[in-house]
Amino acid sequence: MDLKLKGKRALITGASRGIGRAVADALGAEGCDLVLTSRTAADLDAAKAAIESRDGVSVRTVAADLSDSATVSLLAAEFPAIDILVNNAGAIPGGRLTEVDEARWRAAWDLKVFGTINMTRAFYALMKARGGGVIINVIGNAARTRDPEYICGVTANAGLTAFTQSLGSTSLHDGIRVNAVSPGPTATSRLVGLAGRKAQERFGDPERWPELFSAMPGGRVGEPEEIAAMVAFLASPKSDYTSGAVVTLDAGVSSRGGAF
Repeated sequence: MDLKLKGKRALITGASRGIGRAVADALGAEGCDLVLTSRTAADLDAAKAAIESRDGVSVRTVAADLSDSATVSLLAAEFPAIDILVNNAGAIPGGRLTEVDEARWRAAWDLKVFGTINMTRAFYALMKARGGGVIINVIGNAARTRDPEYICGVTANAGLTAFTQSLGSTSLHDGIRVNAVSPGPTATSRLVGLAGRKAQERFGDPERWPELFSAMPGGRVGEPEEIAAMVAFLASPKSDYTSGAVVTLDAGVSSRGGAF
């Protein structure tokens, strides 16, 4: 399917690995010129080299901490002509309410929640002035599963879900579509590392981590490329009638209460 994205300019945060890197690969393969940001310059350089070599598109990289609102302002000033913004940066710590102190909670939200909000505020204004654009937030199904052992992430994801729906409910008046994808467990390096440690404790072998998810519908976690494919579709003109939507990609787990 030709998604008609060739020549579009996309900015992806948290783009050096995991879902963000898969989104960069997917949009690069569709012919988008890319701006990739994350905190790790070496990983960004590797992504740039691979995508430019394979797809022949322009890739610019910015090693940046989006928890600092001044960084957001600099990105908006340097790249005012972005057609597609994908807010993916951020990782939320696990733990129950009494296990996540204020400092960790605020640090996580500064990047994931306020980073997403600040990037959206800055680039929404630029897109509106240019006549339109697309904003896609990568959130997480914890907004629906509401696991008390991930309460910081549950609350963040619920807020970003409401943010996406609220903004996207009228953004087409400005020619802008605002949507989100909400993945369940996905085989990123972060999940594999965490699950590997649990598998080591349970089975004595970190390579047996997939067994921890055998009760999932389909018996597996998602792949970053599967999430990225949905992001690419939502970014494309094929989704021109879609705004304010949050697409959950978790094999149906959250639709039956989160138990698997």
